Amino acid sequence: PLPLSMLARAITVSFLPTPLAESLLALDWPATAALRLLLVGGDELHRPPRAGLPFALINNYGPTEATVVSTSGRVPAGAAEATPAIGRPIANTRALVLDPRWTPVPTGIPGELYVGGDGLARGYLGRPDLTAERFVPSPFGDGERLYRTGDLARWRPGGELEFLGRIDAQVKIRGVRIELG
Repeated sequence: PLPLSMLARAITVSFLPTPLAESLLALDWPATAALRLLLVGGDELHRPPRAGLPFALINNYGPTEATVVSTSGRVPAGAAEATPAIGRPIANTRALVLDPRWTPVPTGIPGELYVGGDGLARGYLGRPDLTAERFVPSPFGDGERLYRTGDLARWRPGGELEFLGRIDAQVKIRGVRIELG
């Protein structure tokens, strides 16, 4: 099993898909484990780690269209929030939560998450229609392009983003996007 392998090999830093990591978070880890940092991503993290784990947990969020990781943040063990935050934008990345009129929403108010910055893809190969729909000019006239993620999010008072779900019928099963219908 993976935890025994990680312990036997004295792994200190690991990046795992969220569903696999969630099962590892439920295990009893010895205080002597070499693991110090567990990064997760690729799916929604459903709960914070329990207190007493010998490593820190970093939750990463980001669509493939923005080089996979757009936001990242440490998830405190035993955090009071039921849903762990997806962090803050990483370097050279911008994250905006906008209403349907492309106006930034205040802290605590849900809106669609848009990402931009150096890691943003140019678009979809051979799909100019989909590219035009999802990769849009910034509403602030700054010449930046943004990617409409289709994810519903809100800013928390501490400045981190909270993922709330989808604004459409898209679902994700084991990290694979599926358009229903």
